[in-house]
Amino acid sequence: MEKYKIFIIEIAKEAGIIMNKHFKIGMIHIEKKDTSPVTEADLAINSLLIKRVKELFPKHSVLGEEESCMIEGSEYVWVCDPIDGTIPFSLGLPIATFSLALVHNGEVILGVVYDPFCDRLFYAEKGKGSYLNNKKIHVSDHPTLNKARIEFEMWNRSKYDLQPLINELKKFNPVLVRFASFANPSALVGAGEFTATIFPHTSVQDVAAIKIIVEEAGGKVTDLFGNEQRYDQPINGVLVSNGILHDQLVDLSKKFVIIQNNN
Repeated sequence: MEKYKIFIIEIAKEAGIIMNKHFKIGMIHIEKKDTSPVTEADLAINSLLIKRVKELFPKHSVLGEEESCMIEGSEYVWVCDPIDGTIPFSLGLPIATFSLALVHNGEVILGVVYDPFCDRLFYAEKGKGSYLNNKKIHVSDHPTLNKARIEFEMWNRSKYDLQPLINELKKFNPVLVRFASFANPSALVGAGEFTATIFPHTSVQDVAAIKIIVEEAGGKVTDLFGNEQRYDQPINGVLVSNGILHDQLVDLSKKFVIIQNNN
């Protein structure tokens, strides 16, 4: 496991250098088929990861946001979002992160989220806790939805419509924010700054690393309906929480999340 730990931290730092190199106002980006943007930095980081995995772990697969290299029968998959938060990144907002997880037979065993703008590296290994810049972190003990700090994502092409859930949550007086960068606030759930995050998409690349970072910090991560899921294939959204509020959030999600027909 040590060789994987060294690799995942080194590649995260390299990704951060690429992100900083390309980060500027007026950044060139193109629109993908799903209307989301992609930048030169996204493509460069994704390609770098595939190249390095082929060199060091040739039997491992890579499932990337922009490009994948899947090997039939591979037990290990590196699941990566080269830039989680490409929209704010492409608009000159420094809140995006690099996110990478090592998944073994569907289970996340290693994860990193790196914010190069604040030099914050979140790292977790199965059974060994969660860390921010080598300091152990833990989720908050906030006990109620009242004043809970919750980040959520919404997109008209998502499989799940969160708007009815958000409308219901407002009745409990939480602090609701939306960043269009899921990994950053979700990692901060692990550090106790946010109470929960909600993700309505099916893309596993955005959330695989979060699964282990938050749960090793004492929190809980499931699909939108409270179920465990594999992290090497499309997912049914994600609920991330400090654990204390998870059942309540799941109950609300089951009642108010709507499946859309445009995925």
